[in-house]
Amino acid sequence: MSVLPFVFSSPLMLAALVALPAIWWLLRLTPPKPVTEAFPPLRILASVLKREETPSKSPWWLTALRMLMAALIILAIADPVVNPKVGTLSSAGPLALVIDNGWATATDWERRVRTADALITEAEAADVPVSLVLTAEPENDGVPGTATAARTRLAAAAPRPLRPNRAQAVAALRTGLDGTRPGTLAFISDGIVSGDDTVMRDLAGLSPQSLRLIAGDGGDAIALIGAVNEADAMRITATRLQTAAPRTIALTAFDTRGRTISNGSITFPAGEATASGTLTAPFELRNDFARIGIDGLATAGSTYLLDDGFRRRRVALLSGEARDQSQPLLSPLYYINRALAPYADLVQPTENDLAVALPQLLEQKPSMVIMADIGRLPEETTPAMTRWIENGGTLVRFAGPRLAAAPADDPLVPVRLRQGERALGGTLSWSEPQPLAPYPATSPFAGMPRPEGITVNRQVLAEPTADLSQRTWASLADGTPLVTTRTLGAGRIVLFHVSAEATWSNLPISGDFVEMLRRVVQLSRSGGVTSEGSASAQALPPYRLMNADGTLVTETGGARPLEIAAGVTPVADGEHPPGLYGSEEGFVALNLLPRDATLRPIESTNLPMPYTSEALIGSEAWSMKPALFTAALILLLLDTLIVLFMAGTFARPNRLRTATAMLAIGMIWFGAAALAPQPAQAQAQTQAQAQATPPTQAAPAQGPFDDTRPGDEEILSHLDNTHLAYVVTGESEVDRISERGLAGLTEFLTYRTTLEPGAPVGLDISKDELSFYSLIYWPISANADMPSPAAISRIDAYMRAGGTVLFDTRDQLSSLSAASGTSPNTERLQAILADLDIPPLEPVPTDNVLTKSFYLLSSFPGRYTGSPLWIEAQPHNDGEPSERPARSGDGVSPIMITGNDLAGAWATDDNGAPLLPTVPPDEMQREYAFRSGVNIMMYMLTGNYKADQVHIPALLERLGQ
Repeated sequence: MSVLPFVFSSPLMLAALVALPAIWWLLRLTPPKPVTEAFPPLRILASVLKREETPSKSPWWLTALRMLMAALIILAIADPVVNPKVGTLSSAGPLALVIDNGWATATDWERRVRTADALITEAEAADVPVSLVLTAEPENDGVPGTATAARTRLAAAAPRPLRPNRAQAVAALRTGLDGTRPGTLAFISDGIVSGDDTVMRDLAGLSPQSLRLIAGDGGDAIALIGAVNEADAMRITATRLQTAAPRTIALTAFDTRGRTISNGSITFPAGEATASGTLTAPFELRNDFARIGIDGLATAGSTYLLDDGFRRRRVALLSGEARDQSQPLLSPLYYINRALAPYADLVQPTENDLAVALPQLLEQKPSMVIMADIGRLPEETTPAMTRWIENGGTLVRFAGPRLAAAPADDPLVPVRLRQGERALGGTLSWSEPQPLAPYPATSPFAGMPRPEGITVNRQVLAEPTADLSQRTWASLADGTPLVTTRTLGAGRIVLFHVSAEATWSNLPISGDFVEMLRRVVQLSRSGGVTSEGSASAQALPPYRLMNADGTLVTETGGARPLEIAAGVTPVADGEHPPGLYGSEEGFVALNLLPRDATLRPIESTNLPMPYTSEALIGSEAWSMKPALFTAALILLLLDTLIVLFMAGTFARPNRLRTATAMLAIGMIWFGAAALAPQPAQAQAQTQAQAQATPPTQAAPAQGPFDDTRPGDEEILSHLDNTHLAYVVTGESEVDRISERGLAGLTEFLTYRTTLEPGAPVGLDISKDELSFYSLIYWPISANADMPSPAAISRIDAYMRAGGTVLFDTRDQLSSLSAASGTSPNTERLQAILADLDIPPLEPVPTDNVLTKSFYLLSSFPGRYTGSPLWIEAQPHNDGEPSERPARSGDGVSPIMITGNDLAGAWATDDNGAPLLPTVPPDEMQREYAFRSGVNIMMYMLTGNYKADQVHIPALLERLGQ
């Protein structure tokens, strides 16, 4: 059967050609010739004057030109399409049609339908049955039937947002043929390999009389396969089918309402099937991306859906120590910040008080909270933190001195910890510094290279339990856990058993540290977590599904809920089409292609039988409509020129130029009038605006701006000089001794040193500002009211920010342990310390800077001498002092504890006489008490300055050595 060299898309419009004779008659029709009477006297003039005559009818050739123009317009409206394609079918068996209707066919589906319809029409003319299967349909009937039935199925077919399942379609065709050998087997393909299919070999296995491969050019076969939200941009990865020439595609990012947020591009080099590009936008805008699309291409493959998982996680950072800007490498959060900055949005509290800072951070819905060496949380924050974890939050904790001294029953650690810390590699240690063991297969760190060169010198140990190995993500070579985890509700708690800076291990300065934190962040719940609500379900129902054009629709059809399992990446298929699964409150995006997909052409070599390769109908066809309309327009212009020439327009150029000039002048005048300013109207408008402006909007009066607030004068009075501060207990006698004791120390400092402090200040720790004072003296009294949790939190924040509190029980305590017997004041101190996040304590070592900050001291007496002065324990190293680990905060301890009643020894009256005697009575003991106060103040103001080696010669000279 032959096919006409061209066909008309609208053949009924050809009926207008019958009107051409009528058009000819209308064009030739002229009105009747008028009857004229010549005035005799004017006959002479008529014979003299030359008359200008015009024809009574249009020339035949001009009429023919107009007829041709009308015929061209009629033919253009009928839309003739040149289609030289011809083909023949074998009548030896049924026509077998295998049609791809996957995502890549959305752009040329109409051409595929026309191609298949032409084959069905040819089979109908030859009285050949037709078997039709579609590769993206879940079910197919391959039994040969009539051409009418095949045409009905073809009309109902549509492209689907899936990858074709050709193996299933070929199996249905084989079953339907039931051993019958097809005459012609036509595979109308999208040209793309789907998985590991061998469709051409399978089709050749059906032994058709003729095998035909019909495909498009594949120029629009481009798919987006990946999106990564990086530090400063979102990186998009795409793949294409045709790789011969370089190509650049434009990308657009849309929000949930379809509004454009950002634009970018991807450039494919010649010969490359995969390339990446970026969409640059601020972090907040990138978190609003809902889908990425390719401009000018609407397919399910060219649209990439985004969910909360593509948002950069928000990570809150908390530290047990104050941030030391002068020594950032010693800050517990320095290496964490550097490791996570490219992968997460990092937030830190603006308050040092954890009771205030932690709720503020949780209100920002972080996905993960990292705590670096925080031993105790304020009691009122623990329930909110627990709920946040149970709702899907991830808490990551790092060990340190504070955590090592924390209670063993802390509910926010994944395993039970032993008290204290384990030191490796010292002279009294039983083991050498330990390297890391290979990561377990069940750990999220699995697949990382075996860590080399990473050693651990100190760590906190976990108590052995039956499930300890299951909770371990990383361990040392001797088997002790390094990273442990525990699931709590929908969230998890992760503990690194070393510190977050490089004093306990060199892990924080290794590349493994960055990768470990990055993987933990990726495990955290995307989109943030609050302390309210519940975790999302594991089986997510279809919420919005994508059609073949890449548009989200509400019709879910027969899609089944998407099962979310740990470590399993969902794949789009017939039961789970690409789209969004979940609900409006939260959903998961399922895209068409996996991240490692690559578009490749179908392999059709080394087949057991020959085949013919053809193109779709319309690939070589072209419409004559534009050419016909162009020819009609050219004839119209030609007709216009002929009429103007016949009218004598070109014989009077001066008149034409005059008319043109007048038209130009008129247009210039009109434009100038429209653009010219109108002074009167502008002045009236200005006056109206001036009248409408209220007097309150006048220019502000000149003069200084007063922004003072109540209480500023008191603050300024405390900032003009250094002041010693004490806690007001509410007991008049205790507060009087504290005030007089600090006054006596102030006078001694003024007399013996260059420091001239101001008058002592009594503090109400529940409301007064504490940050103005470097040292706060707190006399403990069992008869005073117990401080409120809010006051304790303020003291904890003060210590965390770099301040020091000197607790004085005034009872000659010799030990902080309850086992050795305690006084009521000591019990009150233990109750206060139970709510504070304090580091491990030790008596002042003989080589501590406190013993030499101003005076050379060996003890720190007050009214009594039996109590040592307790300070934060130093990270000891059995090597030389110069080799001991450095400490942040200039080595100043945030807490000091004594029972020697320092203020009682310092207290003097207005005449300088002591108010209280020493026990035993000894004026040198009082002198050493004052010297202890001087050393404490100098230690507070200079830190470990005197620990530097430059002072050793002077100290030895003063010692007489």
